[in-house]
Amino acid sequence: MNAMPDLPGQPPPVPPPAARRSSFGTALKMGTIAALTLLLLIPLALIRSVLSERLARRQEALENITGTWGSDQVLLGPVLIVPYKYRVKGWKDQTINGRLERVEVTETRVAQAHCLPEKLQVTGQLDSEQRYRGIYQAVVYRGTVQLAGAFARPAFDEWKVAPEDVLWDDAVVTLAVTDLRGAQEALTLTLAGKTYPLLPGAKLKNFAAGLHARVPGLAPDAAELPFEVKLTLNGSGSLRLAPAGRQTRVALSSPWPDPKFDGAFLPVTRTVSPAGFQAEWAVSYYGRSYPQQWTTQDDATPLTSAAVNSSLFGVELLTVMDSYRYVERAIKYGILFLTLVFTAFFLFEVLVRIRVHPFQYTLVGAALCLFYLALLSLSEVIRFGLAYLIGAAAAALLIVGYSAHVLRSLRRALLIGGELAAIYGCLYVILRLQDYALLFGTAGLFLALAIVMFVTRRVDWYARDERR
Repeated sequence: MNAMPDLPGQPPPVPPPAARRSSFGTALKMGTIAALTLLLLIPLALIRSVLSERLARRQEALENITGTWGSDQVLLGPVLIVPYKYRVKGWKDQTINGRLERVEVTETRVAQAHCLPEKLQVTGQLDSEQRYRGIYQAVVYRGTVQLAGAFARPAFDEWKVAPEDVLWDDAVVTLAVTDLRGAQEALTLTLAGKTYPLLPGAKLKNFAAGLHARVPGLAPDAAELPFEVKLTLNGSGSLRLAPAGRQTRVALSSPWPDPKFDGAFLPVTRTVSPAGFQAEWAVSYYGRSYPQQWTTQDDATPLTSAAVNSSLFGVELLTVMDSYRYVERAIKYGILFLTLVFTAFFLFEVLVRIRVHPFQYTLVGAALCLFYLALLSLSEVIRFGLAYLIGAAAAALLIVGYSAHVLRSLRRALLIGGELAAIYGCLYVILRLQDYALLFGTAGLFLALAIVMFVTRRVDWYARDERR
């Protein structure tokens, strides 16, 4: 039976549901691919959680190593402490002739004058080595630090302290040092030509760990007291110093090739090479918040932990971008990997008219996610570069072999392999670059978008849906 012609003035017949769905086929497929991409972020998040667990385990191993060897070292001093007597008038209730009366009395008390060096020269040599706990390693050092300089005479005249009230025989020189487990022999202080043994414990209010030496017999009329002390320190991570002198000069050297100079002051000169580094600092006391001399008669000591910490400077021995940090950065590019590879499969669907099922997209995405797990597990036991090559090759071969059947052509599968090689190569360069990683990555994205736009420039998307 012939179909009845459309009568004039009547609306055209409504196409069946299948025809309506086919007109939005491309948009529906793109939405499905986008949903799969977002769904595959779940395994990437699980891999990230595995990475966090491994990082926590490594941190525990590092703390175990540094806990038995030595932690970050902070050095403050030396400080000359000279006690003196002073008198305070006050009122006191006393019983006189059976009557309670308030009388004026004079009490003698003892305060301490603190004096920092006029000149301080620090010379240090940090011999680095790597220690292992299982598959984890930590950078530690054994440091030899020599301090030399001179103290000026405390300003007792300005504080109106009589010479006979100064207790020179009770004078002490002290240093604050974080960790002294590296000291394997008796330490001594040379002050004004005399040698004194150094004893454990710092005689500073806010700093318990350190050394001190009693220095009786100092000449009260000496205008300058030269000193010298040599320390042996075990540490890990960093060595930082406080600018204790009116003029402080520091020279540090080490065979470690990756130093980080930080703190309140940077070196005036530095040389860094694969053979190690040398750095020198010249710091004035104007750059700190605590004075050169003070006494405990003041209500509060100016040498607080906060004041000292804000003035510290020194060097940290870095392990530049270890494998865990590389993997962490690589995972951040996971969604970009999925998008680029899925775009390549979708272009084959558009240009060659091959239908790829969402389940096949999912398997390809799973292979891309497994690359990061392989990279994490391999980089713990071998060098990162080799681990990256093995992981990338395994994922690429898996996808190329599967694509040869999905795309029905070995040549098309090799094109996918070439894309994967380019993507993995670009990611490796981005991971290795630290200063220009963002610039290189942005340029790569522009190039990938330009290729997609060039390949699809003549595709009539509406006509394609109508043909379907």
